[in-house]
Order: sequence, then structure tokens, then C-alpha cells
Amino acid sequence: MRKLILALFLIAYTFSQAQAPEKWGSSEIYNHIKKLNFLGSVLYIAAHPDDENTRLISYFSNERNARTAYLSLTRGDGGQNLIGPELREQLGLIRTQELLAARRIDGGEQFFSRANDFGYSKTPSETLEIWNKDEVLSDVVWVIRKFRPDVIINRFDHRTPGSTHGHHTSSAILSVEAFELSGSKDTYKGQLEYVEAYQPKRLFFNTSPWFYGGDEAFAQADKSNFISFDTGTYFPLRGLSNTEIASLSRSQHRSQGFGSTGSRGSQMEYLELIKGELPAEDSNIFEGIDTSWNRIEGGKEIGEVLLEVENNFDFQDPSKSLPQLLKAYELIQNLEDEHWKEVKTREIKEIIYACSGLYLEAVAEKPSITPSEDLQVRLEAINRSNQEIVLNRVELTPNNSVLNPEVKLANNKGWDGNMNFKIPATAQYTTPYWLEKEGSMGMYSVEDQKLRGLPETPLNTKATFKINIGGVNMNFEKPVVYKYNDNVYGETYKNFEIVPPVDLNFTEDVLIFNNTQPREISIRVTAKKPQLKGELKLTAGKGWKIEPVKSQFSIAQAGGSENLKFRITPPETQNETRLIPQASIDGKVYDLNLVEINYEHIPDQNLVKQASLKLVKLDINKKGENIAYIEGAGDVVPESLEQIGYKVTSLSPGEISLARLQNFDAVVLGIRAYNVVEDLKFKQEILKQYVKQGGTMIVQYNTNRGLVTGDLSPYDLELSRDRVTDENSEVSFLAPMHPVLNTPNKLTSKDFEGWVQERGLYFPDSWGEQFTPVLSMHDAGETPKNGSLLVAKYGEGHYIYTGLSFFRQFPEAVPGAFRLFANLISIGK
Repeated sequence: MRKLILALFLIAYTFSQAQAPEKWGSSEIYNHIKKLNFLGSVLYIAAHPDDENTRLISYFSNERNARTAYLSLTRGDGGQNLIGPELREQLGLIRTQELLAARRIDGGEQFFSRANDFGYSKTPSETLEIWNKDEVLSDVVWVIRKFRPDVIINRFDHRTPGSTHGHHTSSAILSVEAFELSGSKDTYKGQLEYVEAYQPKRLFFNTSPWFYGGDEAFAQADKSNFISFDTGTYFPLRGLSNTEIASLSRSQHRSQGFGSTGSRGSQMEYLELIKGELPAEDSNIFEGIDTSWNRIEGGKEIGEVLLEVENNFDFQDPSKSLPQLLKAYELIQNLEDEHWKEVKTREIKEIIYACSGLYLEAVAEKPSITPSEDLQVRLEAINRSNQEIVLNRVELTPNNSVLNPEVKLANNKGWDGNMNFKIPATAQYTTPYWLEKEGSMGMYSVEDQKLRGLPETPLNTKATFKINIGGVNMNFEKPVVYKYNDNVYGETYKNFEIVPPVDLNFTEDVLIFNNTQPREISIRVTAKKPQLKGELKLTAGKGWKIEPVKSQFSIAQAGGSENLKFRITPPETQNETRLIPQASIDGKVYDLNLVEINYEHIPDQNLVKQASLKLVKLDINKKGENIAYIEGAGDVVPESLEQIGYKVTSLSPGEISLARLQNFDAVVLGIRAYNVVEDLKFKQEILKQYVKQGGTMIVQYNTNRGLVTGDLSPYDLELSRDRVTDENSEVSFLAPMHPVLNTPNKLTSKDFEGWVQERGLYFPDSWGEQFTPVLSMHDAGETPKNGSLLVAKYGEGHYIYTGLSFFRQFPEAVPGAFRLFANLISIGK
């Protein structure tokens, strides 16, 4: 069983879904041979995507040849998205793939816990209360026991709670505890069915001048417990320095805007020992640890064979190494140490595959299929070496269709075949495993112990090629993929997916009613298989009227769709409900929506989730009609304002002129506009003149770093890092008679109930006397924060700055957030 779980654990790294097959040249093969001869490992631990030190990961993977991995406790669901509208779970899915893209560049592996990134947290005590501390700790122990690192490195300091993001400190606290617990057979005993207790040798904290407040303080620090080394290595075989590789890796975090310019030259890193013995050799974290094949019983002969392979490697003809590699492969199969047997079997098979010039592929005739359907899969196999290779058998999973070619693959003579692939009725849909069941605010629900820690759902549609190479039998698993020729990009790969037979998709996520008039909604019914017939009905909460009761659909072709119309009448009083579609097809009921996420820097992603439309009857009044919206880092505020009856026009900086702005009742700037829209610094005087002549300008939050201009406001205004992370924190009215609290909607404390994730962020902490602070709020144990909403009269108009997180509240249709924003737009009208 332990052998099985480790094999499942490694699948995610063997296949990079929807990526073109990796094809190693001689330099890559040689580098992997060196890694094959190193039996040491490092696990880096932090809280989020982007927390990892890519210089260190690349250094240990590419310079030291160690097996190196990053454990990110969360998937980054709680952050902002600079490349699109996806937030929460969908953003976490994007950032998961960005981390995997980064690891493909720096050579590391990737793991996660079940912790959900619920947003900014100020203390580890708050974090570990919202997370289930014991469950997340068990996940850290689980990853340590599976990966079996010699050394663990923490990104953050466990001894400084409150000095940084609570998630950050929590990651270090849990790592320190897991270091002690992973080696005990008395902790998390259920894991021991699959893995053995394991004790790492050393635990370090990856310190730097930043943690000391600067270079001067760091220079004075006691470094007697430190080791240091230069990570600025240059790799001639790659033509890149380690720091250049690290920058390429970090630049995969596009949703966070972390593009990084490569650097060259010396780059020192510092590790402070937390647990274990300090290495006697300052720069060698593996000092005293046998990282050769001699560390395992039966490894000495393997090491001798592979050292010969490394020393005599022929860059012109890598296939000359095959006889010795095959000998080493057979010796590895006799090892009793199952951990290293599995790890090194995987590694040497990849090297044998590359040295022989093997190419194996299974291509489906279409990109998706539904359970119980079948399709043709085209097979390709070619041997581009003089090594004798026989293709004996091909098996398709999950239905185990079998083909027995028993054909000798002559040098550079391709073999093609076709197989029928019938998907079982019980096949699971292709969707992220951690999103299959509803979790809590702080945790994802993953019952299967074997899945915990994995970055992706293990491959469930694959072809197994059973090959005999030089008299040695071995299997190569390849994903079933979909491939086509794009007229611009040429050969293009997509995921092959198992999908529901019907996709139900509302045109909106939220529908807001600001009166009792009925509204027509449309739901798109898309067939994922041909000749799809059925009926659709919608269900909602008490008081909501739906007409018709049900509607028929009939779609001839897969991919075709029908738009069905329904008439929704809300109740008279303020109310919220979920509208759930139910499609009855051949006696089965489906309520699923297929979400597709497409960005060029990551593989396409599918998410199968329950289809629903949030319905909100809102008690709201408004003044003004026309809104200009200047987009920032990306949000759904414009669409949300349209939901409550405003006409919203998106303006680019080039369209900003005084004459154009005078057509609008208010100008609203999107989140972080002054961080990401460089041209705004040239439009500030126009915006000020618009306000001065009677307009209303509403500026949503910006970070206090990286502003394109310091001239945000007509008056003094200084941004800070002040934020209120408790979405339930008490809100006090500092100016209870101010118009933004009274007209056209009379606001009360009830309007601040039901907020999500946070109150707001990056509040100003200093402002001119012309501003009126409207609201006061604070997290537990902190001083009041009065800068969340500032309003100032300027000329005939009004300038408003707000750090309140409307961009999070609007997608969740929080009534009070809409009522407050309507008041902001209505001011002075």
C-alpha cells in the first residue's frame, strides 16, 4: 500500500496537463543524470503562492542536484487577481497552476495543505483559529513523511507573531511542530497505513536583512547559528545564472503581478538553524548526511554504475548510456527501501526514455467526453536510437481497453495505432479534487488521505505503454490528450476532460432586484454529447415566483446550446436566495456548471460546480444614472453597478477629457488603479477639474507602494497598510448626519452585517482637514481605524476615497455595500 500511495503521489509531477510533452536535449539529460546520483532532499515551507524563495529552490535543485519541493499551505485564494475577474476558489486554481509552472522552470516539486486562504490575518492565533490547526498540522506532517526531506527550510520566523501576515507566521509555527511530530509513531497514526514515520535532520529559517529592518541591523546580528552561501551560480549548460532561472520562475505568478527581471552575479542567502545540529561546513546544509547511493542498502553497486554513466556521458549520442542505465534500473528494482526505490525508478525511467529518443503519445479525437460515451484514441510510438525496443502492449485507463502490437520499434520508424476508449458510467468528472465538496471558511474538505498534499487531481485518463528495452520490461504512462493544429501557433495541446452531459450556465452570478417588478433571466443549456433531450426546472426560496414551471430542451449536436428564458418575481421585502437549475435527462437529474479558465501561461482548467444564481431583493434607492468607470487591477464593480440600474461606461485613460467626463454623474476608479495604470498620472488635473466643476469622484483602494503618482487627491492624503480583516468587526458612525449615511438610503449597523472576508484594506492614516472621516472600525485589540471612508467637498463637487472592499462585497451581493455605494454616487444630487 505504501508503494501505491507514493506512486500516486508522484503522478502529478510526471505529467503536466495540457502542456506539450517535455523533450530533453543532451544537456537536460546530463543534468538529470547528476540528480539521479544525488540522494538528498530539501523541503521549503511557507503560506502562499509567491512566498517561496525561487533562488533557493533553483539553487538546491540545479546546483546541488537535490530533490527540492515547496509546501505552500494555501493556494492563494484570498488575494487579488491582476489578470482577470476570478476570485476565491477560481483564483486559487489559477495560482496553483502558476506555482506548478514556476516549478517546471526552477526544477522543484509542489505540495499544498488543505488550508484555505481566507484573506489577510494579523496574528497566527487568529489564523489557526479559522484554520483547523490540528488538521493543517497533520497535512504538514503528511507531506514530510511522504517527501522525506533531509532538511526543512521555513520562509518565516515562528518567533515573531504579529510582525507579518498571520498566515506567514503560522506556516513557520506549524513547520516547527511538524518537525518534531513527523518522526513519532504515536502521532497521526492513520497516516502510517500509507507512509512511515520520518525524522528530518535539520530545520532552518531563511532569514535576511528584511527580517532585521535593513542591512545595517543585519550586519550587527549574531550569526553564530547561521550558515550562508552564494546562490548566484552560473550554469553553462543552460546559459543562465541561478538568479535568472529564479526570476523566470517567479514571473509565473502573473495573477499577482510578480514579473521579475533576471539578475547576474553573487547573491548570498542566509539560513538560521532552528532544529538539529549546525553543519560544521558553513555552506553545506547536507554536511554529515550521506547523499550518495551508499545511504541505502544495495545502493553501492547502483552508484558505481551511474557514476560511470555520468563520467562517460556522450552529448552527441546519449543512447550510448542505455546499457548501463538499464542495468542500474534493474538493480533499483531490487532495493528494499521503497521510498528511494520509487523516487529513483521514476527518475531513471525518464532518463532512459530521453536517451532512447522514445516518443509515446495518446491523442483523443475530441477534447472532452461524458461518462458512458466512447471515442477513438490515436497512438504514436517511435524509437530514435539503435537500442532494441519492442512495444508489447497499450492499456487505456479508466476502462482498461487493451491493444497488443508486439512490434519492434526500429530506429526512427514510427508506429501508429488506434484504440476505442469507452468511458465508464461511473467515471469521475475532471475537476480539482479539493473543490469537489464544500469546505469551511478556513479549510478545504478532502476525505481521501491519499489526495492530501497533491497539487492536482491525479491523472485519471491515461495510456500505459508496456515496453521492452534491451530485454528489460518497463511501463510508461502518458496522459490522454487532445491535440490540434492552430493556424497561428501550430501544434496545440489541450486537456482531455471527462465532463457532465449537460452544462447549465446563468448569464450572471448575481441578479439584484431593487423593486418588485419581475425580470427575465436566461440560462444557457449546453450539450456535451449529441442528441441531448430533457426538461429544465428552477428552484428558489420561499416567496420567489418562477415562470414557467419547467421548459423542454432538445440539442442535436455536442457543443450546441439553447437559451431558456424564465420570469422571476421577487418577494416584497428584502430577501436572498439561490436559484438552482435541475435538468432531467434519461431519468437522471443534473445541476452542474462547467467553468473554464483559460490563460496562455497555464494549462486550461475545468471546474465542475453546482450551477446557481444568487437572487437578491434589495431595499435600495439611488440618484444619478451614468457612471464612468476607469479600470484598475480587475474587479466586477462595473457589472455590479449595472445590476442595480446604473448605466456604466468603461473609460481608458486616453478617453479621459473634461468634456467627456461632464456627461457622467460620477467617476469611479477601479481597485489599485493608481498602482497599475501608468497614464493616470497625466490625467489627474482633468479629474480634479471634473470634481471642481460639480462632479463626484470615487477612488477605491490602492496599495501604498508603487503608486504611479503621489498626487491622488486635491488635498493631503497618505495611504498606510491599515486594514480591518474581521468582516464582522463593529462599525461606528463618526459623522452620523453625513449625506453618505442618510440619503437616499438611511444606513444603520445592519448594513454592515453579512460582509465577507474583510472590511477593507490600505486605509489612509493621514488626511487634510478638508476630509470628513465617516466610519470607524478596528480589529480586536487594535486602535480605531478612521480612514476607511473619507469624503471632501472640492469646488462644486465631491472627492471620495474608500478602502472598503466593495470589490469583494459586490460579487456576494451584500445589500449594505450596495446601499452605501449608491449613497456615495448620489452625494450632492
